[in-house]
Amino acid sequence: MKFAICSEMFQGWKIDDVLEYAKRIGYDAVEVAPFTLADSVDDIPEADRRHLRERAAALGLEIAGIHWVLVSPEGLYINTPDQEVRERTARYFVSLTHYCADIGGKVIVVGSPKQRNVMEGATFDQAWKWAADTFRPAVKVAEERGVTICFEALAAPGTNFVNTAADAIRFVQQVPSPAFKIILDVKAMLSESKPIPEIIRDSAGWFRHFHANDANLKGPGMGDVDFHPIFRALKEVGYEGYVSVEVFDFSDGPETIASRSLEYMKRVWAAVQS
Repeated sequence: MKFAICSEMFQGWKIDDVLEYAKRIGYDAVEVAPFTLADSVDDIPEADRRHLRERAAALGLEIAGIHWVLVSPEGLYINTPDQEVRERTARYFVSLTHYCADIGGKVIVVGSPKQRNVMEGATFDQAWKWAADTFRPAVKVAEERGVTICFEALAAPGTNFVNTAADAIRFVQQVPSPAFKIILDVKAMLSESKPIPEIIRDSAGWFRHFHANDANLKGPGMGDVDFHPIFRALKEVGYEGYVSVEVFDFSDGPETIASRSLEYMKRVWAAVQS
């Protein structure tokens, strides 16, 4: 089990400072939100990519990957009826895949509810096929560069497209590849009818990344969600990837969120191991 922290909660921090702080308090990895560094990854030069990769390595820290990948640039959409927009989005996913590999990342998390709703004038089946086609070029590049693109099920009403882990698995099966899998997210799974441990067991072999958070939008251990059965299920299925803290309420401040979340997760994991 490796613990990671998402970078966007460190608003106003330099990325080097985020890396150093994460390492100092005991995280294994940082998960980077590219929009905090540039409007488009195409604007991030090779020197900056190399610096991020090498700085993390020098600290003994891993780059888990990237997420919040379609926050910017504007105008991207995975399943719009507009073919030109889909093609532009497909090209950007290729750019994201190269960026992720260049900084030493392993996974790309694709949530982006605002860029995937089934649009008026399109059927669900059309949107389903268009979205899969959007990912095909990037999946091929991901295979070559050792990156896994992880599609995320998100709860309604945030999106009307892929709301359960089972749906996400069916979606990625359209592009069969070891580089196209899913991510499980605690907050998202809370919206499903099945208990989270059952979802984890049913998704074994399909999820390559895991986001830890709470129904209250804060970090693990900062709300009412008990992570003991969740971590037991992760242990049961032999999950060895990252458990990455992703929050949506930053009001407690990054230091408090990061430290309390890690302390709680390590305590729960130790209890599960005993």
